[in-house]
Amino acid sequence: MANPKISFACTLYDRLMPLYLGEVKVEGFDVEFEGSHGVQGVRSIFDKVGAGGGTDVSEMSSSEFISATSAGTSKHVAIPVFVSRVFRSGYTFVNTDRIKTPKDLEGKKIGVPLFTMSAAIAARGHLSDEYGVNFDDVEWVQGGMNHHGSHGSPSAPPMLKKWNITNNQTENSLSDLLAAGKIDAVLGALIPDCFGKAHGIKRLFPDYHDVELQYYRRTRVFPIMHLVVIKREVHEQHPQLAQAMFTALNGSKKMALERFMDVGSLHYMVPWLMRDMEEINEEFGGDPWPYGVEANRPTLEAVTRWLHEQGLTAKKMDVDKLFVSVK
Repeated sequence: MANPKISFACTLYDRLMPLYLGEVKVEGFDVEFEGSHGVQGVRSIFDKVGAGGGTDVSEMSSSEFISATSAGTSKHVAIPVFVSRVFRSGYTFVNTDRIKTPKDLEGKKIGVPLFTMSAAIAARGHLSDEYGVNFDDVEWVQGGMNHHGSHGSPSAPPMLKKWNITNNQTENSLSDLLAAGKIDAVLGALIPDCFGKAHGIKRLFPDYHDVELQYYRRTRVFPIMHLVVIKREVHEQHPQLAQAMFTALNGSKKMALERFMDVGSLHYMVPWLMRDMEEINEEFGGDPWPYGVEANRPTLEAVTRWLHEQGLTAKKMDVDKLFVSVK
């Protein structure tokens, strides 16, 4: 009997390439991989998942999945595979004539591609936790960072906290507005085009690497951006798929990490990869990208708390109830 065919949409990250190339198999299933590239490609995947469609298995925004699960509207279940994670201190850019410290963000006008995006949740959470920044009086302007118009078509549940959020209705991008002084800062997942070009536009944390390293050492939080979800109807039809996908994705990541660690010749265009590898071994115990709930509990506890504090969930979600059981 032929294996069931399963469609899987995910960005072609290094940790996914062995699976994409067929070097790693999903036991009992034939997986048709639909790869994407860049922010716009993955945003399209999220929008389809949020609307209840998309492929059988998909990469998905962690904030959108958790908020939809909290609201009871999600048509998917998740496995604890975190294909994208990023420290976000280096993605807050400010007009230095108006903002010199994190607390100066209070009461300002800040651009963000999507208020509900995982990158923005993590950036605000870090700023609130570490620097006491209160965002209650901020005016948020949503829109494309480096293009005018919106950033995708998300299906986010209604906000449970009142925020001052408007959509950018101009013909300019958020980057253009920042350069022109129409907004005071931007944060999220992208570097504005005006950085390095417009006067006075700098990172809030020029030493973001050290900021993030110290933060991780103290909290063990490495922010999760995207996880992997399975359509609920597919999961009910093939309950063994969750474990098969988890095992295969772990195997794919392991193979990719072994290649990363082989610095006899560089597999990636990173001139000081050996230095980075040594830092990863020292700080992350050799695996900077662990899957599973327990290895990520500090981060998952922080993410679920931030989502509740920022009004995206009615209560702090129980981390242990967010994922299908796998091992």
